[in-house]
Amino acid sequence: MIQKLRTDQPLVHCITNIVVANFQANGLLALGASPVMADAVEEAADIASIASCTVLNIGTLKRETVKAMLLAGKSANQHGKPVVLDPVGAGATAFRKESVLGILHEVDVTLIRCNAGELATIAGVKWQAKGVDAGQGDADLATLAEEVARRHHCIVAVTGAVDIVTDGNKTLHITGGHPLMAKITGSGCLLSAVAGAFLAVANEKQLDAVVSACTFYKQAGQLAAEKSEGLGDFQVQFLNALGGETR
Repeated sequence: MIQKLRTDQPLVHCITNIVVANFQANGLLALGASPVMADAVEEAADIASIASCTVLNIGTLKRETVKAMLLAGKSANQHGKPVVLDPVGAGATAFRKESVLGILHEVDVTLIRCNAGELATIAGVKWQAKGVDAGQGDADLATLAEEVARRHHCIVAVTGAVDIVTDGNKTLHITGGHPLMAKITGSGCLLSAVAGAFLAVANEKQLDAVVSACTFYKQAGQLAAEKSEGLGDFQVQFLNALGGETR
């Protein structure tokens, strides 16, 4: 799948947050995809119509951004393109939760890529969130992910030390990665975009594409950590690893 991605060079439309836009774009380029970061209401639908997939990331949210996301998501649906939703910090404020649920109501999302706290918010389960971080809770994450996947007719990928990927019927657990991945800003956001790029070349095998993306990403993190002396150069090594073959 990675070879097909690098041959096809899918155009990945990201409506994302100001904290991670550069890292996301560079990560997609390293992977072999082609990023476009377009969030203007005036062009969001047009870009989504020609892109290979659309990634909606609510990290730094404004009303205009939500409007652009809805336009882009609906346009992607109309043109048969996959849509990835990254509900960053969905439980942190009422505005974020309202925005995420609104997108899920109006757009047919292909993949929700989230952490445990964000999943719990979407599922309506009590959880001790900490801003945009995963937080803590007692719910069974695999069961929650399956319920959310069935409710919204999509794939759910709950990422962390062990990733859970499910379409509501089949559930897989992916191990690997490295703790340094959680120490760089935007590692989860970039994974959402990487998963979008994999989905863009997946044809009908969407669950396999998300599993492949998460597996590849964790392998890249492991390789990067082996070559890094510390957090400062890990990000550079990670981009290098995304451009390699992993193992």
